[in-house]
Amino acid sequence: MTDYSSLFTGKAKGAAKALDKPEPYRLLLVDDEPNILSSLKRMFRKENYKISTAGSGQEALDLLSREKFQLIISDQMMPNMSGAELLQQVRECYPDTIRIMLTGHADVSAVMGAIKGGAVYRFIIKPAQEDDLRLSVALALEQYDIVQKNKELLAENTKQSKEIKALSQMAMASKSQLPFLLNKHGFISDRQMQELYHLQSTKKSPMINILLKRDWVSEKQIKKLLCQEFLLEEIALHEFQVSPSATKLIPHIFCVKQQVLPLQLKNKQLLLAMVDPSDQEMLKNLRFITGLQIEPVLVDLSALESKIAAVYGTGGSGDSFQDIAALVETSDPLDAIEIIIEEEDDIPLNELLMATQEPPAIRLVNAIILEGIRHEASDIHIQPHAKNVVVRYRIDGVLEDKIQIPLELHKQLVSRIKIMAELDITERRHPQDGRITVKSPLKIVDLRLSTLPTINGEKIVMRLLDRNAAIHTIDALGFSDINRQRIMNMVDTPQGIILATGPTGSGKTTTLYSLLQHNVSSQKNYVTIEDPVEYYLSTATQVHILEKIGLDFPTVLRSVLRQDPDVILLGEIRDPETAKVSFNAALTGHQVFSTLHTNSAIETIARLIDLGLRPYVIASALLGVIAQRLVRKICPHCKQAVQENPSILRRLGPFFSEPTLQTFAGKGCIRCNQTGYKGRYPLHEILIINDRMRHLLSQNKSIIEIGRAATEDKTVFLIEDARNKVNDGYTTVSEVFRVLGPQVTV
Repeated sequence: MTDYSSLFTGKAKGAAKALDKPEPYRLLLVDDEPNILSSLKRMFRKENYKISTAGSGQEALDLLSREKFQLIISDQMMPNMSGAELLQQVRECYPDTIRIMLTGHADVSAVMGAIKGGAVYRFIIKPAQEDDLRLSVALALEQYDIVQKNKELLAENTKQSKEIKALSQMAMASKSQLPFLLNKHGFISDRQMQELYHLQSTKKSPMINILLKRDWVSEKQIKKLLCQEFLLEEIALHEFQVSPSATKLIPHIFCVKQQVLPLQLKNKQLLLAMVDPSDQEMLKNLRFITGLQIEPVLVDLSALESKIAAVYGTGGSGDSFQDIAALVETSDPLDAIEIIIEEEDDIPLNELLMATQEPPAIRLVNAIILEGIRHEASDIHIQPHAKNVVVRYRIDGVLEDKIQIPLELHKQLVSRIKIMAELDITERRHPQDGRITVKSPLKIVDLRLSTLPTINGEKIVMRLLDRNAAIHTIDALGFSDINRQRIMNMVDTPQGIILATGPTGSGKTTTLYSLLQHNVSSQKNYVTIEDPVEYYLSTATQVHILEKIGLDFPTVLRSVLRQDPDVILLGEIRDPETAKVSFNAALTGHQVFSTLHTNSAIETIARLIDLGLRPYVIASALLGVIAQRLVRKICPHCKQAVQENPSILRRLGPFFSEPTLQTFAGKGCIRCNQTGYKGRYPLHEILIINDRMRHLLSQNKSIIEIGRAATEDKTVFLIEDARNKVNDGYTTVSEVFRVLGPQVTV
């Protein structure tokens, strides 16, 4: 049986255990060069560490599977498995182990990738200074101890919270038998008794308070009945001297809720003043949690309330039972908030400015943004509803409700974000756009901000762009073999335009930067024009579009063409003027990369014609179109083969009706937060503009004929690439259906 008395008395349960002599820290050194390992061991010869060594990543993993290490130091450049790959596996399998990387090579992308992925606590450049390395290890081990102590405290707090919750459920439950006794002796009717029990269950008030408010029976009659029924003594409480040792046993809030007061403690017997001793369940619980015998005495309600106030004071203790119970009993304090919508008033500017400096507004905005960074969200939606404000994060392409905020904080929240983005906080009836730059310990994030007036208030959407994001190689983009060959042919062509198409957030800019970086050379002049700049490339001149001051795409593009560029990356073709200038640049010997919002590669041709480009200009300048989507990737740690719903397979068309198709799904594990997905993977459709296509475009043929020609040229369309990646175990059928939708018409 669990002893809850420590929660009331403040005394620790059990005697303190003698501290054992601490075990020495265990360090694992990994390097493929034996002389380096010997040097590292010599550095720590004066420390009380137990050192183990490994000559490869696999040997290190074998050691970790058999023994526990507090810290691992690994070289980066090793055969078969690099240090970054090793430390990433250590992070996933042994997250408590502190990880330090040694590198003698300026492999910035690998190091930054390891740091961004959380695989590395710190990296040190070879040759490592002895004092620097020893200090780094000492600080890391100190961090290890702090983390372990925090885990122990968290476990203890969790245990105590469960005990407090169990205690609060026992102690706060009221099972008064007073209505039954009054009905038994003819003071109230059956209907009145049922009404009293109903009111008590809904209002959660003491039974005697409900009864006295109904004025069905006087307090004098109730006291007389209780004295007869329970053979209790009645005392004059105002003349009684309360013992301080007794009041320490029961918190103030408990006395108020249950209308009791501890008076004296003698020989493991507690004298307890009560107004309703018929609640035998409560007395039983008090005996259990205090470990004492309870002797109840009867008192007046008014006298009890006055005495409680005199003994405990009117404010209550800072460590009150109410505060503790509220923490463990309330699932979400925002659930109970109800807001009445009123007509929006014109709030003075000075009030708005003062409200944005309130700590809740500042902390709230910081928490929302940092939570988005922590979840690696691509977008943050702050959406006001009728009774609250919901913060939603787009994680791996899917919106998830994460935070609920009281509606009364909405104006402060919006004003604070607007001030950060240098927007007009008094303008709440027109949309506004802005930008915020946020610096966190590991990354700098640009937020592209958009506000929209709605019937419930202004909605804010922020797009998160990581300045430290590494540019992927072409091999890392998930192209199939045939698509990769086509991509390489396009990229190696020194003039012409390559378009990436798809909806917002489908990875178009990421793909174009990978293509641009593939053949980066100091002999070429690279220029990017974006709104905003999504990746930072040291070898390129990058221009940030500011339409407020007239710095738009056509204006900047014309100026760039006078800067002798070889390669131009244009963030987006939005209007006929931008389309005309960019295609003219491609016709005059420049290599141009850009994006367009269309659903497929074939539809891009129609969209370009709609923007006013002549078909022969498209035929001459366009090298190819990359249409793509992003689907959630199956978590590799819990992937398993599954049988998919045949109806969904039929709706996805003939490619998914093949009997040899293999389908997989994630079961859900701790590494993917039980979602079954971890990360995203692209689907591609690449249309090459070859001589046959150019002839059809010049002849002004229809999109249907161009599509038929693309099929004959063995173009892999999105749905076919999706089928291949489902069969290879990268994604699920349901995810393809979510992103591409049905492919057959009924």
